[in-house]
Amino acid sequence: MIEENPYILCEEGLGISFETADMIALAHHEPKDSRVRVRAALAHVLSHNRLNGHTCLPAEKLLPTTAQMLEVDPAACEAALREMINDNSLVEDTLEGKEFIFLPSLYDSEQYVAARIKMLMRFPAMVIGGVEEKIRHIEEHDQIEYAELQKKAIGEALTKGLLILTGGPGTGKTTTLNAIIRLLRESGQKVMLCAPTGRAAQRMTAVTGVEAKTIHRLLEVSYDIDDKPAFKKNERNLLNCDALIIDEVSMVDSQLLESVMRALPLSCRLILVGDSNQLPSVGAGNVLHDLITSGEIPVVTLTEIFRQSMKSLIVMNAHRIINGEMPDLSKRDNDFFFMHSPSFEDIAYTIGDLCNRRLKNTYGYNMLENIQVLSPTKKTMLGTYELNNRLQALVNPNPSRGVKVGYYTLYEGDKVMQSKNNYNILWTKEDDEVGEGVFNGDIGVMVEVNTAAKLYKVRFDDKVATYDADSISELELAYACTVHKSQGNEFDCVIMPMFRGAPQLMYRNLLYTAVTRAKKMLIIVGNEQALKYMVDNNRRQLRYSGLKTFLTRES
Repeated sequence: MIEENPYILCEEGLGISFETADMIALAHHEPKDSRVRVRAALAHVLSHNRLNGHTCLPAEKLLPTTAQMLEVDPAACEAALREMINDNSLVEDTLEGKEFIFLPSLYDSEQYVAARIKMLMRFPAMVIGGVEEKIRHIEEHDQIEYAELQKKAIGEALTKGLLILTGGPGTGKTTTLNAIIRLLRESGQKVMLCAPTGRAAQRMTAVTGVEAKTIHRLLEVSYDIDDKPAFKKNERNLLNCDALIIDEVSMVDSQLLESVMRALPLSCRLILVGDSNQLPSVGAGNVLHDLITSGEIPVVTLTEIFRQSMKSLIVMNAHRIINGEMPDLSKRDNDFFFMHSPSFEDIAYTIGDLCNRRLKNTYGYNMLENIQVLSPTKKTMLGTYELNNRLQALVNPNPSRGVKVGYYTLYEGDKVMQSKNNYNILWTKEDDEVGEGVFNGDIGVMVEVNTAAKLYKVRFDDKVATYDADSISELELAYACTVHKSQGNEFDCVIMPMFRGAPQLMYRNLLYTAVTRAKKMLIIVGNEQALKYMVDNNRRQLRYSGLKTFLTRES
């Protein structure tokens, strides 16, 4: 089979790259413009761009990119593409007058999500009446006063089957959400809460007082032989709830939302909560943006910053940044600080000194519990790789036992982060409660390295998880992490290096996301011109996707 078509090696499941399969094929004298080579390359380009968030590509970009990569005539790519469309290996559709090409799985996901949302709109959940009276009762009982947009959001949530609630920091999303949950439950509705990451779910539980699960746990994930998620909750085994609330929806990709929609009862109320100015999901799709801009779904955007939040420069500067204005760098007695440093080496030194000495002496903060360094990039002297090694040497200078994992050596006493969801890792608590599951983005401390037994223990908050030789590869140093990796998390103190880096990582939404990760203090160290460049650069990451078109298209 491989001699007939060496490119079956790079099909899904085998895990061999196109480049490796191509090397083998060319070594066996496969012609450069052979049909199987061009077909495999077209699929490879689409799969590679899926990793950049695209669910599809314009044919006018796909064809020349593939032809240039293979060094073949574009006509050969055109012929192979037509063949793949005809045999359903790829899908063609017209979006806003242009021809786009999809991998079938991503096309099906976006089509399904659009169809189910249209069905939710056509057959909405039951209307809960007397909203104004109910809101007035909460205001009197709790001695609070909701803003008009908050009242509108509460009303829409109780009278519509579907709502998107969005808004920046300090605009009262949590207060609004708590009122919605309370009134739904008082009306006899069974409400379930979830979020894309473990940290986001924990925070949702803390601010609402209602248990929130990760989406994967809610859908009862299991993994197949290729380590791909399969969900026990689906069309044949629906979620048992009258209302589902999903937080941090900006982090949800097309295929994850498809899995949620498949498990959603027909008349279930769906409330999507997020900040549309945050970075989009790591996975393919532009879900929150497409849902909002489609104009098909009720959206309430909270804009009023509440008085108590106005005292915070973090909140006020976050709103200035998203409006394209420079943050106020003049104040030195609040929670947002800018420290000018002229060079990469100076920035790195200052960050190390802040983490290891100054913040500890002045505020009692320490690197393992309160401080998080966020960088736009993994590479360069101010990327996470170099910063982690520098901070590890400062914060954990005399380590005993360690284990080599990828780029890092993880020692006892190091701050570490879980890099993917793993529902099989066992943990225990001090009261002997046991459980399993550690989630992408969870941050803890390596407390034991047993190289003889190849067992490793990490303390995450109130539980200790045990890793073996395989699962230890999912850990990385976490003194510094990328802004993308920090989504769904909040930290008491955030430090961000500010320097002129790769233009594709120096843009407004990334800066805004970093700033809004800080709860009590934000310190930017570096160059004011680089900060201005990021504020001015509003080139949101362009993502090709079909969801908006499918939502607006007549059925």
